[in-house]
Amino acid sequence: MRGGHEHRAPYQGGSKVVAKGGSTGALPHVLKTRRCLSHAKEMRVLIVDDHALFRAGLRSILEKMREVEVVGEASNGRDALALIRSELPNLVLLDIAMPELGGLETLPRIIKDFPSVKVVILSAHSNEDYVRRAFRSGASGYLLKDSATDELALVIKSVKRGDVYLSPLISQIVTDGYFAWGGAGASSLERLTSRQREVLQLIAEGRTTKEVAAALEISPKTVDVHRLQIMTRLNIYNMPGLVRYAIRNHLAEA
Repeated sequence: MRGGHEHRAPYQGGSKVVAKGGSTGALPHVLKTRRCLSHAKEMRVLIVDDHALFRAGLRSILEKMREVEVVGEASNGRDALALIRSELPNLVLLDIAMPELGGLETLPRIIKDFPSVKVVILSAHSNEDYVRRAFRSGASGYLLKDSATDELALVIKSVKRGDVYLSPLISQIVTDGYFAWGGAGASSLERLTSRQREVLQLIAEGRTTKEVAAALEISPKTVDVHRLQIMTRLNIYNMPGLVRYAIRNHLAEA
């Protein structure tokens, strides 16, 4: 009509789409978003192990599981802590013997800084001292590396239920009473603080005092103090002895 004005409903924002029957609106866009969110993977897994081939094999197995997404890999504890912060996994598969920062030193940090993240130790070692330390530090499971691949699915299901998973051999160690969870005496390694174990590991790996200080962001003088305290607590007063002790306790490799 000449001179008239066409009245239109104001645009409310969102994706303008045409629904069945010719009506328009943004609702189908919202529904689509909800459907996408519903398909998100339930388990976001971070693999932490210093052997690249092992990580690749583990990733291959996990990626075949419908509910699992592998969000990253790390070769030591320091890189793992950074990846947890950036990638937000809800499960970490954590090796014990790694350079720079081992699994048993990384575990309590994860539990403290990321309390919602579950950690399952993945190790070649069935040493009862390691098992005790792992569970005292808050591990949600302990899986031996020579386990059948089917056990990984059991680990995932166990963690989702909020249960603790033990490899059969580890479970046998526990149920046979090889150690008492509450009353076992501390091992010699447990006499050291987490920081002292870090210093010992780096020393055993051949780092100089300055290199240890740089890695831990402390002063060389503080490194010297830690070294003296380590020697006193372990009653080992020479460097070769400290290195042998670290290797024997799997803080470092020969």
